[in-house]
Amino acid sequence: MTDDFSETQASVLIGTAEKMIEIWNRLSPEKQAVLLARFGSEENALAALVTTQLVAPTKP
Repeated sequence: MTDDFSETQASVLIGTAEKMIEIWNRLSPEKQAVLLARFGSEENALAALVTTQLVAPTKP
């Protein structure tokens, strides 16, 4: 197993993370609070959002 990302993989990961940060910023404070309560930190909540997006991307 390698820890290296290809250029394409890195681009997809960065793009997905940027989208999830945009989504996070659009969430109401109440929804952010629910995610923070569930995942413990903004970083963990964002990681969960990114993972969800990578595993089951939404259709355009």
